[in-house]
Amino acid sequence: MSKKLYVGNLLYEVTDEDLKTHFSTAGTVVSATVIRFRDTGRSKGFGFVEMTTEEEAKKAIDSLNGQDYKGRKLVVSEARPPRENRFPPQGEAAPVEPAQQPE
Repeated sequence: MSKKLYVGNLLYEVTDEDLKTHFSTAGTVVSATVIRFRDTGRSKGFGFVEMTTEEEAKKAIDSLNGQDYKGRKLVVSEARPPRENRFPPQGEAAPVEPAQQPE
């Protein structure tokens, strides 16, 4: 089963192909995507890499996290699942959590 990794602290010039090539040193890369602003296409400075196996993903984290890549120290970690309902639909208020009463 493939494993997705978060990659942060990227130079804005890094491409999907650059990321794929760099991470291929740790194993087989299924996909590599630099996240970009929709309106300008400019990199947001982070991306995601999907490795073929959990073992390769662990190897990539161990060998590449904190390592210099094009003058920047990479931040590599296991990707977290996306947050659900981060923003309420327009016109609706965000759900309010009830206040905790001290005992």
